Amino acid sequence: MSRGEVMSLPSTVNTSMSVLIVDDEPGMRSFLTKAMSKKFALVETASTITEAEQLRSKGHFDVLIVDIRLPDRSGIEWHEALDDSERQSDIIFMTGYADMDVAIKALRAGASDFIMKPFHLEQMMSAVDRCIEKRLLKRENFMLRRELSHGQSSTIIGSSDAITEVKQVIERVAPTNAVVLIEGESGTGKELVARQLHQLSGRTGPFVPVNCGAIAPELLASELFGHVAGSFTGAKASREGLFSFASDGTIFLDEIGEMPMNMQTALLRVLEQRAIRPVGSEKEVAINVRVIAATNRLLIEEVEKGTFRRDLYYRLNVLNILIPPLRARPEDVVELTHHFTVQISRDLGIKPVLWSHEDLQVLKQHEWTGNIRELKNMIERCILLGKPPAEYWKKDPLPNAPETLGFPLDWTLKDVEKHHVTQVVDAYGGNKSAAARDLGVSRKTLDRKYKDWFGHDDDHEADQALES
Repeated sequence: MSRGEVMSLPSTVNTSMSVLIVDDEPGMRSFLTKAMSKKFALVETASTITEAEQLRSKGHFDVLIVDIRLPDRSGIEWHEALDDSERQSDIIFMTGYADMDVAIKALRAGASDFIMKPFHLEQMMSAVDRCIEKRLLKRENFMLRRELSHGQSSTIIGSSDAITEVKQVIERVAPTNAVVLIEGESGTGKELVARQLHQLSGRTGPFVPVNCGAIAPELLASELFGHVAGSFTGAKASREGLFSFASDGTIFLDEIGEMPMNMQTALLRVLEQRAIRPVGSEKEVAINVRVIAATNRLLIEEVEKGTFRRDLYYRLNVLNILIPPLRARPEDVVELTHHFTVQISRDLGIKPVLWSHEDLQVLKQHEWTGNIRELKNMIERCILLGKPPAEYWKKDPLPNAPETLGFPLDWTLKDVEKHHVTQVVDAYGGNKSAAARDLGVSRKTLDRKYKDWFGHDDDHEADQALES
């Protein structure tokens, strides 16, 4: 297979797995290449350790099948691979010499398996299957840790006509493999919709959420596609990208409108070619990943302004789901309030609060500019402060306070700025990206001010129970 060419994959191929065969016998390399092509998306060969290291410097390999006796040095002395814990390649050693001491030394050096030549193909394939299973388990554990750290729910709450229609659309489009674009204001639950699409899709791989606006533009390509060692400053080892972790599953590209133009071009190629190219690599690797994107912007307006590629917009907008803001479905507020009250009370280890009719009416009548996220944060504050929603918004006059307009005269300009900025952030339910746009400053500026005021960035956006 020539460089840059995507291999045509049989159905049994692990679409994000790669193998490197190192053997000085051309016949053995040819035999194993044919066999491994049924298991791996990328199969490479080398006749020496030197050639193998050159290939490893350009791309990641999940499994290394290595003959112990090679022209330049022994496979057991391949310390670059054996001691590279960050790359975590599984190594299967082969040898034609029945030496038990060598076998023990190989296993102690970190080999996953040791096979004597000549061998039956089934013996080699069984060893390879064990390595693949181990790699897939590591990826699954990685994604599970991400899921637990995000603490995401997977239930869409609400029975209004508006949200019922959204649920019906999800059920219709979930079984397809088509790209989906989810649009809606910040805090409406776009990630929740994406999770439902994945759960109902029947795909066997994981759900991988990526916030495109939270990753530095210069690192986004590496995060999504992976990179090879030495491809940029700090890239000491090769690393798989999130597209690889999402193999046979779904990748959710949140805040797609924040993606830089050069990455839009790269993503368009991925959608058209169904293949990724790690940063610094000369090879493309075929993928089997469903792409779901989301934005709180009107992407068509971004297209007209020239900040978003028109061809990528139409490629993403194959199926569109528009999530209504919370103010457009006030009948769902009561159901959401009960859900959050039970959830938050359970997390705090206290008995759920019973809100009065007046509390629920006040919540239903509120504008909720921060949507579901703002409602959840509001319920949490009310529970922690022991203050019912109906009482929360009441303005208690300060004793002996003069009737003056504006801020107190003894406040500094910094006090005024801090008060105004934190009020805007709270109005958006802690969504600092949305608040920054409203304030006309960058998200980094807002984070810097919070760190100056509070000693940390107080990032409420890490709490994403029902938000994308």
